[in-house]
Amino acid sequence: MKIFLLTHERELLRASNTGALAASLAPEIVERIIWARNSPDPALLDAIHSENTVLLYPADDAAEPIESFENIILLDATWQEARKMFNKSPYLKNLPKAQFKTRTISRYKLRRNQPDGGLCTAECVIEILKSKNHTNAAQRLEAEFAIFNSKITHT
Repeated sequence: MKIFLLTHERELLRASNTGALAASLAPEIVERIIWARNSPDPALLDAIHSENTVLLYPADDAAEPIESFENIILLDATWQEARKMFNKSPYLKNLPKAQFKTRTISRYKLRRNQPDGGLCTAECVIEILKSKNHTNAAQRLEAEFAIFNSKITHT
């Protein structure tokens, strides 16, 4: 299993970015790729063409169970940036989409202008790991996220 964090370049500069935390704690599973509108990363394209990849993205037609796929693409950005990334990336358009049906409420302290049920990147990775039975990695990330989140302040 591979989780591709398709990361907006602005996230690289944000101390509040939780994708970096997820990638550092589970590097064998989580791979961070910088989003490029016109020249997508070859590893990402290979995963997309494997037909065993799903995009975790809220959509009305998101009916695919995430457990059925070996590769999951997660947009690592603010919700506003993620929408732009999706809309400007033709290579993402035809991917099957999945979304979580979870009762988990985001604990991330920097929640602004977020849709109901929205989770930050680390919380999404935790849910993916749990759904794919990577319990130890999920618990490790959950513990580190709690520490990370306790140190975050509004900027």
